[in-house]
Amino acid sequence: MKGSNNPEILRLLGVEGSQGEELGLSKDWAYQVIKQIGNYSEIFERNIGTNTPIGLARGLNDQWNKGGLQYSPPFR
Repeated sequence: MKGSNNPEILRLLGVEGSQGEELGLSKDWAYQVIKQIGNYSEIFERNIGTNTPIGLARGLNDQWNKGGLQYSPPFR
């Protein structure tokens, strides 16, 4: 996604802008987190999803294209 044409994605991943630095973090902090830990869906499924002892269904927090209302951090 670092080659995306979407300026919001480029800002989040630290390719453009100084969002991370404004938060006191490295410029590419979000990219590093996603690279090392995974995206929201992967984290949810690995830690509390239906195939874990907790077994929580995605419900309203499902992917948007499956009718869910997945929330993200309030970054712009």
